[in-house]
Amino acid sequence: MPVRLYNTLTQKIEDFVPATPGKVKLYVCGITVYDLAHAGHGRTYTTFDVLVRFLRARGFEVSHCQNVTDVDDKIVNRAKERGEEPLALSKRMGELAEEHLAAIGCMRPTSMPRVSTTIDGIVDLTQRLIQKGSAYVAETPHGKDVYYSVRSFPGYGKLSRRNLDDLRAGASERLAAGAVDVKKDPLDFALWKAAGPDGFGFDSPWGKGRPGWHIECSAMAFKELGEHIDIHGGGMDLVFPHHENEIAQSEACSGKELARFWMHGGFLEIDSEKMAKSLGNFVTIKDVLEKNDPEGYRYFVLGTHYRGPLSFDVEKHDDGRVTFPGLDEAERRMDYLYATRDALVSLADGSEPGEPNILQGQAEVVAGAKERVLEALDRDLNTPVALSVLAELGKAGNEIVMQAPKMKKDPAKHEAVRKLAASAVRALAAACAPLGLMQAEPEAYWKRTKARRLRLRGLAAADIDAKVAARTEARKAKDFAKADAIRKELAAVGVEVFDAADGSSWKITL
Repeated sequence: MPVRLYNTLTQKIEDFVPATPGKVKLYVCGITVYDLAHAGHGRTYTTFDVLVRFLRARGFEVSHCQNVTDVDDKIVNRAKERGEEPLALSKRMGELAEEHLAAIGCMRPTSMPRVSTTIDGIVDLTQRLIQKGSAYVAETPHGKDVYYSVRSFPGYGKLSRRNLDDLRAGASERLAAGAVDVKKDPLDFALWKAAGPDGFGFDSPWGKGRPGWHIECSAMAFKELGEHIDIHGGGMDLVFPHHENEIAQSEACSGKELARFWMHGGFLEIDSEKMAKSLGNFVTIKDVLEKNDPEGYRYFVLGTHYRGPLSFDVEKHDDGRVTFPGLDEAERRMDYLYATRDALVSLADGSEPGEPNILQGQAEVVAGAKERVLEALDRDLNTPVALSVLAELGKAGNEIVMQAPKMKKDPAKHEAVRKLAASAVRALAAACAPLGLMQAEPEAYWKRTKARRLRLRGLAAADIDAKVAARTEARKAKDFAKADAIRKELAAVGVEVFDAADGSSWKITL
């Protein structure tokens, strides 16, 4: 089955064939780093991280470029509010964004160019557009701006399906006082802007200034990947005007198609409204990591197809706590997968994977899991179907563990079950890999979830250990009423106790 992806440019799902066989050039628009990355950003970059993992699993060599917008009016304004240098602010926020995206399992892209280190390329691209008659210099009260002439590009609107005349009417209504005197057309957009009163900028043939938002990405894509790329991606809010403008300026300059495929992820919504820093309704990735496991967040994101809207629920409790119910449920599912893996590892206990002629239904699920995940991703990254494969594999794994005690009287059958368990462990790892799930060592996963859940509930492990020990002593003394009372006391604060022949253990639930 070929890889098939939805192409915003054609508005169809199409077979994906890169320009160079076996090699994929992917450019993803990065974050404007004037504040912490929010959960909506996390969704976008998780989507493209899965795309990269999947394409590599299918044998493609992927060059993944994701820029950092570290020069922007929002950065300048925020830095002024904080009494900080713009590039110092964007450097700090960029590093935090990298840290938080890495925490939710996003691999570092092949390259991460910054606007501040691509100024020469931006200036060169702007000059080429002026020479081709696609851009012009305009005098302003603050110095010289350079604008792209939208009507010079016949294909303008082909990505967003927008009509120029309709756009012009809307733009005319929104024009600031004096803007008509500077632009030749209200639709024209800035390639270079004079530094103005804030004084922040870079030297250029037009004086000190800074680039417009759209030209930055074209210059960085050209520098890192060339003038034609296979896939250009970002959030759905970038279709217009950002990506539409990228196409116009890039293709006017090079004469080549900028990207064969355009991919856009849907919004993460709070109260049916897009999560965005500009709207002030955002939950940061840092907020998420305070309350939930990063793999739980990733599972939550992948549970909805990347092009659809995803509701991020926030629940405020009477005691002042704030929780994210969708993430809590996703984290429980990750607990289930890790617990299944632990049980399978314990059963396998050194057995080499095999293909035993036993428990055929479960063996078939184990054998086909990885390929069924990849087949789901072949169909426009259908991550919900891929997660259903993991659910089936988890169920089969637990059935294998439950059947094992019944086979102990027959050493050959028991060994066959142990080999199947070993195969299931490998299958679970292989099926999760394209999704970026179960990347932690189990011990590390349980340690971090335990520590966070104790912190959120205001509990101490030593206090729980003491209560479990007291319960054990009560059971030894046959004081079952006291033992039950302690169990109920622990259950009330989310602590579940497990009894076994070698003693009692506990875990803290969500």
